[in-house]
Amino acid sequence: MEKEQALFLANFIENASSVVFETKKLETSGGRLQKFHQWTNGKPTLAAFEITRSDTDTGYYFVFIDWHRNDNYYLVIYAHDRSTTCAEIRQIQEIDGVPHIVWTYKPFKRDGKNNQRKAYFKQMFGSTTIHIKLPTSTLEVDIFLEKLFKLCQNRKKADRIVEVFDLE
Repeated sequence: MEKEQALFLANFIENASSVVFETKKLETSGGRLQKFHQWTNGKPTLAAFEITRSDTDTGYYFVFIDWHRNDNYYLVIYAHDRSTTCAEIRQIQEIDGVPHIVWTYKPFKRDGKNNQRKAYFKQMFGSTTIHIKLPTSTLEVDIFLEKLFKLCQNRKKADRIVEVFDLE
């Protein structure tokens, strides 16, 4: 996504007040997120947040970053333990004149079972490509975050589905 789009979205998240989500902005130094994760070190970062869902105590880190240092910004969502990314979102597409984030489930596990994962994801969630409407006001941020949390949870389920089938 373009830098302006990433800033726009980060500002909405920062300025929204929510009863469902607790948002804590992480400190950046010189436009960089320090000592967060080896994959973020030294990369231009517009903003980063720790977002926790109060009622379930589920949390993720949302990092707006120039992931490949090519002036193309991503919203990278990290697991709450920072061990891995849950989603790397860069594509924004107009659908019926409304901007949406577009993300496609593409597992890259090295166990030969990625087709099973994709089939499960598609069967359970309708498609391997997810479209999430961007908020147009701070009032819509909760809905946006809810859908991103669901995307991360669904990805996690799909990634682990072969473990479930292997146990039977």
